[in-house]
Amino acid sequence: MRVGKVKEGRVSYRIDGRTLLIDLKKPHRIISSAPRGGGIVRARSILNHQVPANPSALQRGDATTWSDPSRFLGRLAARLKARMPMIGLMTAVPMQRLVVGCEQSGPVWVECFCTVGVTNAVRAGEPLARAHRKSGRQTIGTINIILVTNATLTMMALVGAVQVATESKTAMLIQNNVRSIARKSLLATGTGTDVVVVASSLEGLLKLPYSGTHTEIGSMIGRLVAQCVQRGLIRATRRSRVRSRRTRPRSL
Repeated sequence: MRVGKVKEGRVSYRIDGRTLLIDLKKPHRIISSAPRGGGIVRARSILNHQVPANPSALQRGDATTWSDPSRFLGRLAARLKARMPMIGLMTAVPMQRLVVGCEQSGPVWVECFCTVGVTNAVRAGEPLARAHRKSGRQTIGTINIILVTNATLTMMALVGAVQVATESKTAMLIQNNVRSIARKSLLATGTGTDVVVVASSLEGLLKLPYSGTHTEIGSMIGRLVAQCVQRGLIRATRRSRVRSRRTRPRSL
C-alpha cells in the first residue's frame, strides 16, 4: 500500500493507497450521514475510501466484503492506525481527484476535502428508478464533502452548516447543467449517495451559534463548497473525456 506524505496545514491529512485519512488529533463534534459514525458524534479522524464502482454487482465472495460498510471501514481504520473513534465514508472516485480548499475570515477558518462524481446524479423528489435501486449505496456518482473548522458550532449551527453546504453543491450542479441519470430532462440536485461531514472544534475558543447564509461562516462554507465542487466537476469531466478517447475506435 502506498503511503502519501502527511500534509500539515490547518488540518493534517494523507492519502494512503486508496484512502484519504484526515487526522483531527483532538476530538471534534461531527455531524454526518456517513456509513460509519453517522449522526452527531465525537471523533478524532475521518476516512474517505475508494471502493469498486458497484460493489453489489461483484461476485458473491467479493460482494460480501461490502455488505457491512461500517464494519469494513472500522477494520480499515485499524489497519491504517487511524485515531479512534473515526468517521468513515466510501466513494468510487479515485483519490487522485481529491479537491482540497480553505476559506478564512479573521481567526475562523474552514477547510474542505471533496471528491466528486456524478454518474449517479438525481433530482430530489423524482420517482425511484430501477437503475438507482440496482446501483447500491456506493457508486462512482458520490459527492463526498468533508468540512473541518476551528470554530465551535452549536448543534443548531452544525445542522445549518450541512444545509448551506448542500445548497451550494446543488447550485453548482445546476450551474454546470448536470442532469439526472434516469431523467435527462431534469437538472440534478445531487447524487443518490452523497455524504456531507462537518467537524467542529470542541475547544470553545471561537463559539458560533449560527451558520446560515446570513452569517460569515455560512458565507465561507457556501463559497468554499462551490469552489471545491466546481473543481471536482472539472476533474471528473476531464477524466471522462480521456476515457472516451481511449475507447474510441481508430479510423480506418
